[in-house]
Amino acid sequence: MRGRRTGALGAMLAALVAVAAVAASAPAASSNQIVIGWAFDGKGNMAPFDGPALAAANVRVKQINAKGGVNGRKLKIITCDTQNNAPAKAKSCAASLIGKGANIVFVTCDVDFATPVVQEAINRGILAIAPCIGTDQMGPKRFGAAKGKLAFSFGNVAQDEGSAMAELAWTNGWKNAALATNTLLVYFKNVVQAFEARFTQLGGKIVARESYATGANNVGNAVSRLNGVKADVIVTSTAFGELPALVSGLRSLGNQTPILNSWAGDGNYWLPKDPVISNYYAVTYASAFGDDPSPAVNALAKAVKAGTGGFVTGAAAIDGVVTAIKRAKGSTKGAALAAQLEKFKKVPTVSGLVSFSPQLHSVFGREYRVLRIQDGKPKITGTITAKVVPKI
Repeated sequence: MRGRRTGALGAMLAALVAVAAVAASAPAASSNQIVIGWAFDGKGNMAPFDGPALAAANVRVKQINAKGGVNGRKLKIITCDTQNNAPAKAKSCAASLIGKGANIVFVTCDVDFATPVVQEAINRGILAIAPCIGTDQMGPKRFGAAKGKLAFSFGNVAQDEGSAMAELAWTNGWKNAALATNTLLVYFKNVVQAFEARFTQLGGKIVARESYATGANNVGNAVSRLNGVKADVIVTSTAFGELPALVSGLRSLGNQTPILNSWAGDGNYWLPKDPVISNYYAVTYASAFGDDPSPAVNALAKAVKAGTGGFVTGAAAIDGVVTAIKRAKGSTKGAALAAQLEKFKKVPTVSGLVSFSPQLHSVFGREYRVLRIQDGKPKITGTITAKVVPKI
C-alpha cells in the first residue's frame, strides 16, 4: 500500500514539474509584455500578402517599444508558418501560438484560408485580427453573433473597395464595363459584385459577365470571350497565377482595353516580361514604390522592401490594436478589445483613417491609392475614397 502511495505522490510531483515547465517555456503574457501570435503563409499563395504585412508590423512594434511600449508594456510578435494554409497545419499553428501565451492572434489575409486559425482563437475568447482580409465575413457574418464579435480585419471591406473602383471608372469616363470574376474566393466575388452595384447606380452599363477560377485552367476561355467584347474597361478582382494569365492573355491578343483590379492585383511581383503591360489599374492601400502621398508610408515601404501596398496594413493593424488596448485601460481580453474596435470612427493609423461598426468588422471609408502600370512601370496616379458602401 505504501508503495502505491509513494508511486502516486511521485506521479503527482512529476505532473506538477511538467506544468511548471510548460508555464516557464511560454512567453510572459504578464504585466510587462503583450504577446501577438501571428499565423502567416510563408511560401504559399498568400505569401506575397502575408509577408510584407508581417514585416511592416515588426517595424512598427520596434518603433512602439522604443518609445516605451503600450502603457509601459512591450509588444512581442511570435510566429507560426501555416505552410500554404493547410487547414490542419493552420489550426495547429493557432494552438501553438496560444499555448505560448499569445494575447491576440493575427491571421492570413483571406477569410477562407484564415478560418481555422480564427476559430481556434475566438473559441478561447481571444481577439483574432487580420491585417488585410477584404470581406465582411471577418466578423459575425461568418463566425456567429457572439464569437464573431472577436474577429476583425484592417483590410478594406470588399463592398467599399468595389465601390471605390466604380467611382474611379466613372471618373475616368468609362461608361460601360465587362466583368471578369474569379470565383475562387468570397473576396474576389464580392469586389466585382460591389463594383457592379455602385457602377450601375452611377449610370454605368455592364456589357459582359465572364468568370474563371484559380486552378481551374479556364482563364484562357474567359480571355477569348472578353476579347470579343467592346467595353471601356475590364473589371476583375484576382491574384495568384490567374492575374498574369488574364492580363497577359488580353494584351497578347492586342487588346489594350483598360483593366481595373482590386488591391489583390497590386504590386509588380506578378508582371510578365513579355508582353510589357500598359493600361492596367488597381486600387490599393499604399504605394510600395516610394511615391506614396504619405512620407511615413514611403519610409515604411523602404524599411520592409515591400512589393505590394498591402504591407501597410500590418503596421496599421498594430496601430489599431495599440489604440484599442489603451482605450480598454490596458486590457488584452478579447471582449474588451472588440468592444473598443467596434467604436472606431476615423481612428488614425499609418494607413489612414480606420472605421468599424457592429456589422462591419473590416474597414470602410479609408482613402485608396490608384496604381497605374504603364510600359511595365507601376506608379501612383491619385487617390480615391468610396462615397457609398453598397449592399450586395
